Amino acid sequence: MTLTHQPEFRTAMARDASDLRAAQALRYEVFVRELGGGGALVDHEAGLEQDRFDPFFDHLLLWDDAVGRLVGVYRMLRADGAAQAGQYYSEDEYDLTPLRTSGRKLLELGRSCVHVDYRGGPAMYHLWNGLAEYVARHAVEIMFGVASFHGTDTTALAQPLSLLHHRHLAPESLRVTARGPHAQAMDLVAEADIDRRAAMVAVPALIKAYLRLGGVVGQGAYVDHAFNTTDVCLIMDMAAMSERQRRIYGATS
Repeated sequence: MTLTHQPEFRTAMARDASDLRAAQALRYEVFVRELGGGGALVDHEAGLEQDRFDPFFDHLLLWDDAVGRLVGVYRMLRADGAAQAGQYYSEDEYDLTPLRTSGRKLLELGRSCVHVDYRGGPAMYHLWNGLAEYVARHAVEIMFGVASFHGTDTTALAQPLSLLHHRHLAPESLRVTARGPHAQAMDLVAEADIDRRAAMVAVPALIKAYLRLGGVVGQGAYVDHAFNTTDVCLIMDMAAMSERQRRIYGATS
């Protein structure tokens, strides 16, 4: 963190077009300017990262009231929103049949990001606390969503992708599968040949955080050239979380 003040964090749901625009502006800073992503509806002139799904998601915002700045966002899609949108966002990349037919309450997560000045501190935990309250309020049973490695060179990502496949693959009952021409097998390196320490270092912090909470991954990755990422589908079964994991998930500092 490079802050020179003590943050005053507050989470809130986006209430109007102004809140959504602020979220899209932060997403532009992170996903477009910082990571080189794009998309059909990205507004470069206004500096907004947006897509057709935004109106159907709920948007969780993290504010630093000490300076009046939006510093973190999460967007969340429940089954009713997915029905209105015609699909879940990640269905462009993954066959979600195991989740859709599970009979359990689903919540899709996406577009999670924190302003660069607030990374490495408690900001993400405050976002998670807001997410935990939302999950409890809506009795969510399974959370899922795509999470990304930067870049599309899967050869360079062979070690971490293989580690996820061999050590953190979802049980068959929840195992969604990457689909389409950009699907990529993740078992690129035999388990015995993985440098586990180096591979885990290469796993993005957000994915590692979900793994610590008991998260698992679907079968295969998806190479998203528009966003300059290689995506994996993370799944979290709330019933499978241990008490220790629940305490981490609900932490506020």
